Amino acid sequence: MIKRRLINEIQQSIDFFPVVSIIGSRQVGKTTLAKQIIAEIKKPSIYLDLESPSDLFKLNDAELFLSQHSDYLVVIDEVQHKKELYPLLRALVDQNRVPGRFLLLGSASPELIRHSSESLAGRISYHQLHPIGLTEIPDSVSQNDLWMKGGFPLALFAQSNDLSQRWMENFISTYLNRDLIQLGLNASPKIIGNLWRMMAHLNGQLFNASALGNSLGVTSPTLKKYVDFLEEAFLLKSLQPFSWNISKRIVKTPKIYLTDTGILHHLLGVSNLVELSGNPIVGSSWEAFVINQINALKSNRIEIMFYRTHHGAEVDLVFTKGLNVVATAEIKYSNSPQLSRGNLQAMEDLNAPVNFVLTPSSDDFLIKENIRVCSLKTFVLNYLNEI
Repeated sequence: MIKRRLINEIQQSIDFFPVVSIIGSRQVGKTTLAKQIIAEIKKPSIYLDLESPSDLFKLNDAELFLSQHSDYLVVIDEVQHKKELYPLLRALVDQNRVPGRFLLLGSASPELIRHSSESLAGRISYHQLHPIGLTEIPDSVSQNDLWMKGGFPLALFAQSNDLSQRWMENFISTYLNRDLIQLGLNASPKIIGNLWRMMAHLNGQLFNASALGNSLGVTSPTLKKYVDFLEEAFLLKSLQPFSWNISKRIVKTPKIYLTDTGILHHLLGVSNLVELSGNPIVGSSWEAFVINQINALKSNRIEIMFYRTHHGAEVDLVFTKGLNVVATAEIKYSNSPQLSRGNLQAMEDLNAPVNFVLTPSSDDFLIKENIRVCSLKTFVLNYLNEI
């Protein structure tokens, strides 16, 4: 049993907010985390799984059932299956506004479950649970294991690589043929499956809706809608370009990454580190891994973007607070990284107080006064929270 990094933060929210929501993709560990919280808090609790017919039946008269348990922390799992609960939860909270009344677990973003943002505004605290990260793995799991298999617990801790691959195949199939449809995606599973695989091949590249739409036989607006939906279901992540206060000609198209490198590798047919090392995707795979780790660990006050000009200046990550650039980072799959002229030009353009070059496992050292080379692990443990 891994103690997830978010547990203390969620417990603090339960002590303050009437409603707390843990959101994240299916099988990422939300239920396990909720049960850990139930075991640790002093307040009595009741757990309802809306994929269980018996628990769903209990909510046939939801107002009566929930009113009878007003002194409990009521945990509702897979809440997106009963969106009509949200107005009722708001009414119950307003009748008795005390902390820790409801803990909601959902496999879709608040934007996808719009009822929550409309009905529970000011009453709810959201916490996104990402796949298991670098700061959470036990000593028995290496960084390369996490990179290769991804952070879904059942894939990462499977007894063999074959079992991990089989779990991933079933996970992807279930998402395509059931979960995305239940979330409201009105599209053929075959088209979405093809799109998901195409996004894996284009991982980390600039998003070209027109070209992708032509390949899939759909219009650009439809393609964008599908990609937005996959992002709101936590399967893709768009990285926006930085362009504030820059007079140069800037690339203004986002990059798209898969949110888990285990899924990325499975969709690409890469099953082990040896195969990955010889695959042209290795660099963008490492880039996705680094970005996913940073995105999971960064403060909400920090935004991450990328920077690229039409004249070749580019850097992988720009860290901003408000309108201020506070750091940049170039991601290199090498422990002896070399910065290009374009990297150096980008760092000069952005004039950040500090610039990083992030590697798999290099030493921590300065190559210039404001350019530091370090490993990803050193960065997330020692520098990310100081930015």
